[in-house]
Amino acid sequence: MPRDDFADDDTGPIRRVPGEHGTPPPGERRARPRREPGAAGAPDADGPPRRRRPAGQPARKAAEQPADKAAERPPRRAAPPARPAGSAGTAGSTGADSEAPRKTRREPAKPAARTGRRRAEPPEPAATGHGQGQQGHGHGHGHGPAAPASRQVRLLLIWLLAPIALATVAGVLLLYPWGKSLPESVASGGTPVQADITAVATGPCLAAGQVRVGDQPDGTQPGDKPCLSTDVRMTDGPASGRTVRLIVPIEPSTPRFTAGDQVVLAYNGGDVADPSSYVLKDFQRGLPLLLLAGLFALAVIVLGRWQGVAALVALALSFVVLALFVLPAILAGENPLLVAIAGAGLIMFIALYLTHGLSARTSVAVLGTLASLALIGLLSVLFSAASSLTGLDDSTASLIGSLGHGIDARGLLLAGVVIGALGVLDDITVTQTSAVWELRRANPSLSWRELYAAGLRIGRDHVGSAVNTLVMAYAGAALPVLLVSAISGVGLGSVLGSQDIAQEIVRTLAGSVGIVAAVPVTTVLAALIASREGVDELKNPSSPKKNS
Repeated sequence: MPRDDFADDDTGPIRRVPGEHGTPPPGERRARPRREPGAAGAPDADGPPRRRRPAGQPARKAAEQPADKAAERPPRRAAPPARPAGSAGTAGSTGADSEAPRKTRREPAKPAARTGRRRAEPPEPAATGHGQGQQGHGHGHGHGPAAPASRQVRLLLIWLLAPIALATVAGVLLLYPWGKSLPESVASGGTPVQADITAVATGPCLAAGQVRVGDQPDGTQPGDKPCLSTDVRMTDGPASGRTVRLIVPIEPSTPRFTAGDQVVLAYNGGDVADPSSYVLKDFQRGLPLLLLAGLFALAVIVLGRWQGVAALVALALSFVVLALFVLPAILAGENPLLVAIAGAGLIMFIALYLTHGLSARTSVAVLGTLASLALIGLLSVLFSAASSLTGLDDSTASLIGSLGHGIDARGLLLAGVVIGALGVLDDITVTQTSAVWELRRANPSLSWRELYAAGLRIGRDHVGSAVNTLVMAYAGAALPVLLVSAISGVGLGSVLGSQDIAQEIVRTLAGSVGIVAAVPVTTVLAALIASREGVDELKNPSSPKKNS
């Protein structure tokens, strides 16, 4: 193993003492030109480090010198008179009689030219960062302005997204029912009235003033079903404070009411004192829902802080778009699929940019979401037509009965597919773009192909859970339909081919294909754009390595 010791029979081994900065890296030591042997010493502020000699060479040169000259030579630890004081790493020098011949042999070396460079200027690799040296990728932490490619990327994203945003706004303005009154239900359910149940009793299904004669102690005849007699005190409406007695049949499909329940009555506009003017409809659920919503908002704000607040605002605006645009436009007779596409586009722009900010990363997520939504809509149109799906399930039939006129039931089915897949797609596209950008920031030397490969590996894990989430969400919504089909006894093929089940299958599989496609589409867009971003654009401004 090579050593820096200079063995000498008279003075003993002379060791090289490291300077203030220690031994330079091997690559840097090899890159330095040879220094003249007369300025032997350790690395310090006044001269470069002594070049490492091969093992055995010092002993051989010492043996070649005459014995009398070796005895007359001064010790190597004595510093030359011309050497400046204060060099912390000096290990000594040779005598004047042995220094002159060596200078004659190795005169081309110029240690004086390198003497201040090593301490006064940082080595060149430190300017580029990431250990790439002068031939690195050039995205170091030390450069100032952002790379021009970032401006080009932003302009490219603007040119891609501006037409889509304008088309979305134009679609909303054209499809909104300006000046049209919304249709009213022909099967009115009455005016809601809040009330409290003060007493309940089980007995015959008799109205006030009616009497049943029989031997049954409870007044019911064999085979008759009992009813629940409830005393209800209204807390609002035209008869606030009045108590009426309502009879509710006890059926498996009716809820169970007890004393103390807060309920909702339907008032049909008749005599306020007549019990027949009221129908017991449902429970009041306002307070529990408000408490749950408050808990949800608190959890989002505690974890997300200001970004959580922005997410809540985006969620509220999404409901505003649904309530003030999507529902009125469909009820006014517009094509449900076109309304859903315009509404989903508006929700996407609002939610993503408000939650994640105006950035190239968010714009890539928007592009990926748009491409996936287009694929989902196309697959839904093709396979709903190929499967002869009408969209006329029980809920749609009830809607048509309330409207009193027909509606595009298949378009309503497709609109539900697009809007239902939007939330899951946002999660996929935002996650993929964030993963690619973080990979780029962690290793700026990665090419776009390497970024795409690494991001795709992350996406494969994510897409499995996302598809399962979508399938379980649709299965949970269609659980009663699945149970009815299971007890029908007509066979699995007939069950799966029924209208209610087949439309859920198309909804689930079309959405799942869009989710799967969103991963490579979004990842390749993110890799292409992130690879052209400057490192300073990717770094956190609060990072302590900003100017390192």
